[in-house]
Amino acid sequence: HGLTLDGPNSSETSRSAPARKPVPATGMAGYPGSAMPARPVPTTPPSLDDIEAMAIAALETIPAMLRDKVRGVVIRVDEFPDEATEEEMELETPFDILGLYSGVSIDKKSVDATPSSVDMIFLYRRPILDYWCETGEDLAHIVRHVLIHEIGHHFGFSDADMAASEGVES
Repeated sequence: HGLTLDGPNSSETSRSAPARKPVPATGMAGYPGSAMPARPVPTTPPSLDDIEAMAIAALETIPAMLRDKVRGVVIRVDEFPDEATEEEMELETPFDILGLYSGVSIDKKSVDATPSSVDMIFLYRRPILDYWCETGEDLAHIVRHVLIHEIGHHFGFSDADMAASEGVES
């Protein structure tokens, strides 16, 4: 998976359900006692295609001036990082990384140089979903945050630079 940046109707008669005891609010949309509006509860985790669609939507929220500088970067959604990446990054588990920029950042590119590889941003579905479940944050927000973080590396920012710009100690 990758991309390059360039109410139910029923014929049955409605029946009243038996009265239920009140259930305490859980914060889960659509569940009894929830203060949140009802919406369909997903029965399967978001797919690679779903995460890719979120990344495309997130990319559209980035100012055009910056988005133009990312043109030609391939965004790829994989289940996990490959073994070589795990070893190179010295990861304890493949869940330790949500995304990765692979390429030569803009600040280090030479106008005269011939590119030796394609610039790529990897988003790792399973670690992202794991983080989503652990934190309860909005999944689209997580995907956007990881994408923007990796775009920051494309512009030459380090993790420390980005943490400082977000007011977070690294």
